[in-house]
Amino acid sequence: MANAETTLQQQIRLALGTRPEARIFRNQVGSLPDPRTGRLVTFGLAKGSADLIGWRTITVTPAMVGTRLAIFTSIEVKTPTGRVRPEQQAWLGAVRGAGGIAGVARSVNDALQLLGERVV
Repeated sequence: MANAETTLQQQIRLALGTRPEARIFRNQVGSLPDPRTGRLVTFGLAKGSADLIGWRTITVTPAMVGTRLAIFTSIEVKTPTGRVRPEQQAWLGAVRGAGGIAGVARSVNDALQLLGERVV
């Protein structure tokens, strides 16, 4: 049975998946031993990187020739009582500092608000 955070993450992915301007993917971070060699294999973007990553497409104003841009998006999914670890906070800060969209979503509406969407 899925835990509350996994269920919330799935709900957010389903809600965002209906919007053509957003592409969000699961970013599983961790490490496991290779069963053949026993060596530790690390996967995911980086330690502390968010659960959901992708982009939000925007259209630049006519003053910038109407160019469309993809804004890197990073969403850390937490239950209402879940705690953000320091390395996760650092990741979100780095993404925001570079001009991306980053934040914590404790509900589908939180995720929509991060993307600048109208909350239903």
